[in-house]
Amino acid sequence: MSDEQAVLYGVVLAGGTGTRLWPLSRAGHPKFLHPLTGTEASLLQATVDRLDTLTSPERIFVVTGVAHAAAVSRQLAAIPDENVLVEPSPRDSCAAIALAAAVIARRDPEAIMGSFASDHLIADQPEFAEVIRRAVVGAQQGLLMTLGITPTRPEIGYGYLQCGAAAEGSPVLKVEEFKEKPSYEVAENYVKSGNYLWNAGMFVWRVDVFLAELARQQPQLASGVSRIAHAWDTAAREEVLGEVWPTLPRISVDYAVMEGAATVGRVGTVPGDFGWNDVGDFHTLGEVLTADPAGNVVVGHDGAGERPGVLLRDAENLVIVPNGRRLVAAMGVRDLVIVDTEDAVLVCPRERAQEVKHLVDELKELGQHGYI
Repeated sequence: MSDEQAVLYGVVLAGGTGTRLWPLSRAGHPKFLHPLTGTEASLLQATVDRLDTLTSPERIFVVTGVAHAAAVSRQLAAIPDENVLVEPSPRDSCAAIALAAAVIARRDPEAIMGSFASDHLIADQPEFAEVIRRAVVGAQQGLLMTLGITPTRPEIGYGYLQCGAAAEGSPVLKVEEFKEKPSYEVAENYVKSGNYLWNAGMFVWRVDVFLAELARQQPQLASGVSRIAHAWDTAAREEVLGEVWPTLPRISVDYAVMEGAATVGRVGTVPGDFGWNDVGDFHTLGEVLTADPAGNVVVGHDGAGERPGVLLRDAENLVIVPNGRRLVAAMGVRDLVIVDTEDAVLVCPRERAQEVKHLVDELKELGQHGYI
């Protein structure tokens, strides 16, 4: 690893509850803490593991909430406790990323940081690392780099990056505009044109460049985070954090910084094709994990040998999440999601897996917060 890559700091965002993976994913034990990777590693552990050729554990930071800080530290024993940045309440991705950037900048003012979600699956890790290294080149030139994924289909669930041409001899494309989740017809046109990439929500940039752009577009957020960072290694941390954090705007980094930066030519991307998946729902999980010959996926099971706690007869294309405490049996059904947990059971067609979050909304309306 060259000196250029050695300065990379990794920032992993461990927030959100993953409501489309209810009832497995709960507020108290969200999806990134679960082993949904086809191995024993949790999504969070897999995210950190894939940074091992790019940086070292003392340069990896995790931003998480109060409720999950202990579990995060337990799962990531190699990462120093002081690198787990605990936010008092969720303020969306911009505040979380800005806090990490400001804390890193105090330590190393010219550092390059990469920001990664804790709940994505990536199949080709060497290619992922290579794409990050290409993105570092753009970051060194002063661009805010976002990782673009080469689209494999017209997907309406993702945002898109509209790209311009690359400079000669450079892997970096200019991002002309961030596009919101499109209709199917628009997505089809995007993919056909070849000028659009999926927006994966992964970023690489120099911390000083990002913080300057944050100050230009979101002065209140920038000054608040600066105050917190100045107090971070002092006895006043909790007091300043408690006072300032609730005043920060609740906004995603795409809206707050990246869209405005793209319109003035400050955003670049490098296309990536490394088997990326954001594991948004149970149907998607069934597509990326190993299935048996009938297309059935048992989550937490590698597809070979006996399936503990699951009995299937004349069943096809099921996604089953057993909790191991009782037998889950299915006969004569197909294309279903069956999730068994301690206090709730979910059964729904795979094609409606995206709608599971509406059940969580309904539970909230009913005041049934114990199930959430």
